[in-house]
Amino acid sequence: MQPRPIHGQHPFMHPKTTGDITEAAVLTALLQAGKAVLRPFSENHRYDLAIDEGDGRISRVQCKTGRLKDGAIEFKTCSSQAHRGKGTRAYHGDIEYFGVYCPETGRSYLVPVTACQTTRVAKLRVEPPKNGQTKGVRPAADFEL
Repeated sequence: MQPRPIHGQHPFMHPKTTGDITEAAVLTALLQAGKAVLRPFSENHRYDLAIDEGDGRISRVQCKTGRLKDGAIEFKTCSSQAHRGKGTRAYHGDIEYFGVYCPETGRSYLVPVTACQTTRVAKLRVEPPKNGQTKGVRPAADFEL
């Protein structure tokens, strides 16, 4: 697999390295927010991190790299299994949150999976939409860690 360029970072960063940076950024932001964070032992899970909510509940977090485009941070809300001939698979029922890190803003966000009704891509608005739309808009500030 050819490494692909990452905006604002080394031009030949491997995609797994990008994922590692995202996971580390989300983990750091959760710890700074006072959360108790757990990590699964292996990579064979649908989540990257877990939060001990302190009341006996564990919330699973899938980390995603968000990209700033047209005033919004976009991130994928499904996993690709095309290499296995299975297309995409949504995370509903497998996680409670998306932990999103945006390298362009340097910020991390904790987005409930229930706030993402789409199965492909979700957007967090950094700037208001140019058309003035408010319905269905997710302000990034509402989810910032």
